[in-house]
Amino acid sequence: MAEQDDTLPLAQGAQADVLRAAGFRWGDKGTHTSRTIMLEELDLLLAACPTDVVREQYLAAVEDDNCLRKRTVATRRLSAQRLSELYGLDPDLPLFRVMRTLWYADREARPLLAALLALARDPLLRATAPVVLRMRPGEELARQQLTDAVGRAVGGRLNDSTLDKVVRNTAASWTYSGHLRGRGRKIRQHVVPTPGTVAYALFLGYVLGARADALFRTLWSRVLDAPAEELVTIAVDAKRLGFLDVSQSGGVVEISFARLLTEDERQLIHGTN
Repeated sequence: MAEQDDTLPLAQGAQADVLRAAGFRWGDKGTHTSRTIMLEELDLLLAACPTDVVREQYLAAVEDDNCLRKRTVATRRLSAQRLSELYGLDPDLPLFRVMRTLWYADREARPLLAALLALARDPLLRATAPVVLRMRPGEELARQQLTDAVGRAVGGRLNDSTLDKVVRNTAASWTYSGHLRGRGRKIRQHVVPTPGTVAYALFLGYVLGARADALFRTLWSRVLDAPAEELVTIAVDAKRLGFLDVSQSGGVVEISFARLLTEDERQLIHGTN
């Protein structure tokens, strides 16, 4: 039996529908059985398209215009499918639309923005997060720990060959995000949060129902490798850039996202959290 994914709440009924509509995915399947976070492909796609296109235009850019420079039509279609699994590619999904806004506004944030959204949408990558995030800088990744973490998440559903591929792909994804370095030996290093990545990590926690100080203790905030007080300081910078709103009173920090969410989305999220 697969282990419960404790990085997402036990969502049922209306709450599950809201999280799914926002862009979250859960279960025991994921894109990392065959791909990494596809950071280069995502970069090429978003560079090839205007900032406000819809899902069909993203798919056309990959499949018809071959913006990813793939050799065959079949490979183009498969790449479009995998990118859709990882990122949604649909501005009707708040998780994708907000990430896209921050992607264009904060260039240095891009690897971490991609990793944060992929974590929200790929349970296999998410299963490996505790292993990587508890490592100390300079520590070498123990691949068996990744294997064990993924194995617990899928409950024996994957054969050894596929499980090994997931481990290789997730290790590569954490390298693309900046958490690991090296080719054969993967060494932990700290990432550097930016206003865009802090805004997005807090946004993900906010959609899931975290508020006030709890926003700085979610998985998404822990991905940024910085203590809460540093994240608060960067959040103030993010406010100046128009990414979020911050207020502090009595030592409590309140975060809101009126600038990033539509009125319908604000009502939906507040109505279920």
